[in-house]
Amino acid sequence: MKSKTFHKKKICIVFGCALFMIMYLVGRLVYLMVFDAECYQKKAEDLHERERDIKAARGEIIDRNGVVLATNRTVCTISVIHSQIKEPEKIIAELSELLEMDQEVIRKRVGKISAIERIKSNVDKKTGDKIRNLGLAGVKVDEDFKRYYPYDRLASKVLGFTGGDNQGIIGLEVRYEKYLKGIDGKILTTTDARGVELENVAEDRMEPVAGNTLKISLDYNMQMYAMQMAEKVRQEKEADKVAILLMNPQNGEIYAMVNVPEFDLNQPFELIETDENNLTDTEKQDALNQMWRNGCINDTYEPGSTFKIITASAGLEAGVVHLEDRFSCPGYKIVEDRKIRCHKVGGHGAENFTEGIQNSCNPVFIEVGLRLGVDRFCDYFDQFGLMELTGVDIPGEAGTIMHKKENIGQVELATLSFGQSFQITPIQLGTTVSALINGGRRVTPHFGVSIQNDEEKTMKTFQYKEKKHIVSEKTSETMRVLLESVVAEGSGKNAYVEGYRIGGKTATSQTLPRSANRYISSFVGFAPADHPEILGMCVIYNPQGVYYGGTIAAPVIGNIFENILPYLGIEKQ
Repeated sequence: MKSKTFHKKKICIVFGCALFMIMYLVGRLVYLMVFDAECYQKKAEDLHERERDIKAARGEIIDRNGVVLATNRTVCTISVIHSQIKEPEKIIAELSELLEMDQEVIRKRVGKISAIERIKSNVDKKTGDKIRNLGLAGVKVDEDFKRYYPYDRLASKVLGFTGGDNQGIIGLEVRYEKYLKGIDGKILTTTDARGVELENVAEDRMEPVAGNTLKISLDYNMQMYAMQMAEKVRQEKEADKVAILLMNPQNGEIYAMVNVPEFDLNQPFELIETDENNLTDTEKQDALNQMWRNGCINDTYEPGSTFKIITASAGLEAGVVHLEDRFSCPGYKIVEDRKIRCHKVGGHGAENFTEGIQNSCNPVFIEVGLRLGVDRFCDYFDQFGLMELTGVDIPGEAGTIMHKKENIGQVELATLSFGQSFQITPIQLGTTVSALINGGRRVTPHFGVSIQNDEEKTMKTFQYKEKKHIVSEKTSETMRVLLESVVAEGSGKNAYVEGYRIGGKTATSQTLPRSANRYISSFVGFAPADHPEILGMCVIYNPQGVYYGGTIAAPVIGNIFENILPYLGIEKQ
């Protein structure tokens, strides 16, 4: 009896445990099938769905008049799906011939066991269509987009370019990346357990969303003409490079920014004027980085006599100099133990301040600088914004290279006064001069105007900072009169355009080391002189032969003004 009771208990325990396990499994199954169904359904779909990206079209870049400067071309991406390949050798042979690739490279990719393996991207559409028409099992041809620049070298260092993933690398392309890039779409196909796509099963598509259009202030016609003038003077003077800047001094809009030699935006990794065959990879990359540099923004230089505009403005604003003040130039000025020479060896003799700026006389501006003193000179240097970045909307702007205030003695102050022993960028000089002639408003130089959608509707208009009252209206008006006299009667005569009131200042600065006899010739001008609507600047680096700014740089701006002032609707006076 005791044994039977024991066995009955044993059977009940086993039965109870089995019943509990069955109930648990049933409950778990109900939970998985009802409450957690979506999760496992998604996992099942993931196992049977293959995903391919559909690249979104990048937004276009257009000039102020709607001329397309950057757009897209349709290209193809060639890929293989290992599980679907039936004739590997045929695929290798065909792709090698059409894509002009080594067979071993393709064989390695075809043989790789993966969901999908890319063979080559950025294949032209004609070749992609040929491969698609071959009907090779396991070979996929997806359409993609590649950036295309219709005018090749035009504004190359302003627009910038994109990489293989169609993301901006330099210039406006990277600065406005978040507006230009689109949202990629996807293609979802269904496969069996072996990874083979099922026939008669529709593809799911998530359509891509194209990027927005960037409208910029650059003017195609003005940029093209300025580039032609820059290339002409570079060739004539055998210069290393030439930069030209055209901007609106009233609001900071940049109409043209030229840095020759420019490079081909459609072939940005091909060096120009350099034989890359003898370069190491590091040397080639360094050469490319130099080729891509925007000299107006990324590089500093000693401005020379164009900086006398700043010294004169500070002196007038501080009241340490007046137009009728008299000066004497014997050809040099002694400061402490240094004899600092004027560009005119015999000197300008007796002259007033107006004649001093017309003659670009160093001793006159040394005297103005000494009258200001170190403290006030540095204060105005800061007040005019020269120690700040301009805020131009191209990455990589270089800052001003200047002495520490405590290290500026009388000799340093003297050389600073006529634009030597420190460095600024061309865009910094152009922006500062704009403020000194527009009534005292320091505007932000810029290209970006607005963002438009695919229906040309403006979605966003960019706003830029403006700093007011850096000089008084009276000082600004006086500077306009003085600089007009430089072109009418002084060293800037070669920038004169008949029928127009032009103001400006020439410069010829010697680069370091001084013994190398290398020069930078430049001119900054504006028109009309009574109410400037355009400011132009030309910088010529290391010209050969005659190197004076008034002789070789001023005529460039004069020629440009002669052609673009009527284009801007500015009538002769």
